[in-house]
Amino acid sequence: MTSTADRLAQLIGHFLPGPLPVRLRAWDGSHAGPPDAPLVVLRSPEALRRLLWQPGELGLAEAYVAGDLDVDGDLAEALSRAGRTVRDRQAARPGPAALAAAAALAVRLGAAGPPPRRPDGRARLTGSLHSASRDRAAISHHYDLSNDFYELLLDESMAYSCAYWTRPDDPAYTLADAQRDKLELICRKLGLRPGDRLLDVGCGWGSLTLHAAKEHKARVTAVTLSAAQHAFVTARAEREGVADLVDVQLRHWRHIDGGGYDAAAAVEMGEHVGDAEYPAFATRLHDVLRPEGRVLIQQMSRGALAPGGGAFIETYIAPDMHMRPVGRTLEVLEATGLEARSVESLREHYTTTIDAWRSRLDEGADAFEKLVGTATTRVWRLYLAGAAIAFAEGRMGVDQILCVRPTRDGTSAMPATPAAWYAQAPAE
Repeated sequence: MTSTADRLAQLIGHFLPGPLPVRLRAWDGSHAGPPDAPLVVLRSPEALRRLLWQPGELGLAEAYVAGDLDVDGDLAEALSRAGRTVRDRQAARPGPAALAAAAALAVRLGAAGPPPRRPDGRARLTGSLHSASRDRAAISHHYDLSNDFYELLLDESMAYSCAYWTRPDDPAYTLADAQRDKLELICRKLGLRPGDRLLDVGCGWGSLTLHAAKEHKARVTAVTLSAAQHAFVTARAEREGVADLVDVQLRHWRHIDGGGYDAAAAVEMGEHVGDAEYPAFATRLHDVLRPEGRVLIQQMSRGALAPGGGAFIETYIAPDMHMRPVGRTLEVLEATGLEARSVESLREHYTTTIDAWRSRLDEGADAFEKLVGTATTRVWRLYLAGAAIAFAEGRMGVDQILCVRPTRDGTSAMPATPAAWYAQAPAE
């Protein structure tokens, strides 16, 4: 008698020829697939029904989020192995007879029926793409989830961006150390000195703002679209004794006032700007700087042939997000009159950073679920696992781009070499 798992394997075989890339365990306890492969557990026919009504990545993701599908073991390993198999094999396009056989199998497995209820947490945006109101709603969907949530996920600096792992093999070296090294590297590349004016666009929970004010005595204007972040950074600056150096503003980047800044930074904020809007964003960064002022953009990129983002991330994590290859970003920046002086890839650093966040999520699973619920916790577990392998496999990257606004005579006031950027800070 053919088991449920064998029928599932047959169904998959109509669309993906060759051996199963994972081991399956069906809802009746039967197994199919290689015994040494990651184990994918289908808890009910609802998983198939979701794929019937929502084929592809989003249907699979929602089956996982809803708990109809699970992975026994490391989620990132399972995603990586399955993804490589799909990319390496020629996907089959079943003919009419094969489609009919697949449909019959799906019916016998219980896939027929009304559409399942979608998990909570989908972004629901309205209005024109990248209008100020829609951008505000998109940022709120992601960043206003809960300050308490991000305090559980992140280190004490509250840096929600790629860290800089200068001693990755040292067991005493932590995520907090790597984030501090990233913040210090940014400040050194910007050449911050006491009294300098820094514009921090998309300031998050204030990690760079507070570091620049406390460690370099810079006067920082911090800009965010998130009301929760605005309140958090304002209170944090007061609590940490630098309120006199920090001005936190709740506004869109289009509405930034003034100019004459010595430096500007946008750390993993440019991905939210939009493709059509990015030239205006780059022009704004150029215009707020004084001549010889520097701007550092830390920004995620995608490979030339990789899509970046995806249906799941767009739907549940970061709606309206856009990434491009780093070379295209450089073209846009230089078209404004900025001069690119340094581009440093941190791609492998992001895999290590995300793995640290994944560990915090797994170790504190009960606390996360109590705070935001099981579905949201599973959304984030899937998101972080997928992001880790995207950076590890080179489909996504992240880069620090340092530019200067030269004077009319071409002077930049840049150092002759970047050696001072990478000097080790004195031990505390």
